[in-house]
Amino acid sequence: MAEKEPEARDDLAESLNNLFTSVSTMVKSELEGTNNQLELLEKMNLRVAEEYEGFGDVAAGLRLFVEQLKSKSGNFDAYVQQIDAIEQQVTEFEAVTSVLDRHVSLLESKVQSAYSHHLPPPHHPPV
Repeated sequence: MAEKEPEARDDLAESLNNLFTSVSTMVKSELEGTNNQLELLEKMNLRVAEEYEGFGDVAAGLRLFVEQLKSKSGNFDAYVQQIDAIEQQVTEFEAVTSVLDRHVSLLESKVQSAYSHHLPPPHHPPV
């Protein structure tokens, strides 16, 4: 029986060694997978950072463009006010013209009426 005991210990030692090797390989694989995922995540973060950096440049350019447009539109405000004033004057002028037109028409009809009542009939030369 003494011979079986060292053989059993060798089998047990070999089995434990295989178990530890397998667990070690499994843990190493898990760590490598996690490391690969972290590297991929880092690359993705760098790529997104580059994209956002470009967006920041675009946004800064757009902000400058909008400020320039506001500045230019501010210069047009004076012209818009002048146009509004001219439009108001034209409206008032049209109203005055309409009143004068009615008055002239009334005077014309009075003059025609006065001439038709006070003038002798037209003279026709003998034929």
